[in-house]
Amino acid sequence: MIKLTKLNHEKVTLNAMYIERIESFPDTTITLVNQKKLFVQESEDEVSRLATQFYQSIGLIPLQGELGDQNES
Repeated sequence: MIKLTKLNHEKVTLNAMYIERIESFPDTTITLVNQKKLFVQESEDEVSRLATQFYQSIGLIPLQGELGDQNES
C-alpha cells in the first residue's frame, strides 16, 4: 500500500498492485486496472518510486542491491 495526496489535499492509501499506468497531464494521473483514474499531487517519478518500494517490501521484485550484485559478475 502507498500513501498519496489527492488534488483536494485528501490523503488516500492505494494498493499499488492495482496500478496499470502512471502519467503526467500535467497533474499526475494514475489509471487503475479497472480503468478508474486517480489524480494526485505527487509526481509521476514519486508514485513510481513508492510503488517500487512497495513491490520490494512484499518480495515481488528483488532489492536494488541484490540486482547490482548479480550484474557485477
